Amino acid sequence: MTTLDDRTTSRAGGAEGSGPTVADVSGPSRLAEPDEAISADELQLAARNHGLPLEALRYDVTPAGLHYLLIHYDIPELDPATHALTVGGAVGRPLTVGLAELRERPRVTHRVTLECAGNGRALLHPRPVSQPWLVEAVGNAEWTGTPLAPLLREAGLGPDALDVVFTGADHGVERGIEQDYQRALPVADALRDEVLLAYEMNGAPLLPQHGAPLRLIVPGWYGMAHVKWLHSIEVRTTPFDGYQNAVAYRLRRDADDPGEPVTRIEPRALVRPPGFPDFMTRRRVLPAGPCTVDGRAWSGHAPVVAVEVSVDGGASWAQAELDPVTGGEFAWRRWRYEWTATPGRYVLSARATDASGRTQPVEQPWNRGGFANNLVQRVEVVVPAE
Repeated sequence: MTTLDDRTTSRAGGAEGSGPTVADVSGPSRLAEPDEAISADELQLAARNHGLPLEALRYDVTPAGLHYLLIHYDIPELDPATHALTVGGAVGRPLTVGLAELRERPRVTHRVTLECAGNGRALLHPRPVSQPWLVEAVGNAEWTGTPLAPLLREAGLGPDALDVVFTGADHGVERGIEQDYQRALPVADALRDEVLLAYEMNGAPLLPQHGAPLRLIVPGWYGMAHVKWLHSIEVRTTPFDGYQNAVAYRLRRDADDPGEPVTRIEPRALVRPPGFPDFMTRRRVLPAGPCTVDGRAWSGHAPVVAVEVSVDGGASWAQAELDPVTGGEFAWRRWRYEWTATPGRYVLSARATDASGRTQPVEQPWNRGGFANNLVQRVEVVVPAE
């Protein structure tokens, strides 16, 4: 397969004058010019891929219709009655299992916070041109399915197995490469007990946009690893060099930087905006008086152990109170802060720290793809005079 990243522009296939190729429909990635507005292409992506309304942070479990959504290509048309999952490659006993058979296997439910790796991208300067996420690309749902590890062990992993490749049924072209959506996990990560082959979300069959009839759930990792519309698993003895692993989801400083892979979720806290909003700007209006400022915090590296709140744009910080842990180690945690609002203009922020010592930055952690940007949120609040 011809490879392409943001350092090259491919027009593979056919001599000059022989007609268009697949590569002609997509170009290399780029950064926006300093004063460049969001483009029509980006608006089209934003219309297809929606974020969590921040008022929905009030729910411990995000309703399926409010959960963030990212669809790389098209939602494929799949029949649950005939859908099958194959397990092959460097295994002793290749397997093919239908959805009904998967449902007969041990059934578990995990509450998991999913966050898009590009969350916060549109707030970066310079801005990478892509799906223009602000901070809402997140959700916390209950995923039900069967653990992946026993299925891999039944297939018989070879002693030299290195990567496990997951292929979805969604097909498209990206940066000139026609492809099925594929991501790989190192064998050790694929064998974690909590990794699921999921067929239900919040106690109901998966919706088409959330990967029906079968998807992968990798607790603690950014959303690109949770392959939807899953139909095949291949065990490999060499590193997987497919586009989504080797090119797309990399932390690069510039176009020539090979980068580091995007994996686990960096710590983040979000404020549930208080008061009521202005329609256009989403600035908040809050009556003067006592106010409980609250929200959710999470991390894919380790449990959240502290949240700090600022009401003055980061000039000062105060400790918030953390609610007891509910839902398990991979679900978000509620925090709250008691504030007496007086007339004026404020900027509310929260920052999380996890047990590994990672803390949200107050300066942007910039990279060329706009990934893992956990810069603290800013919520503008006006408290009117009486």
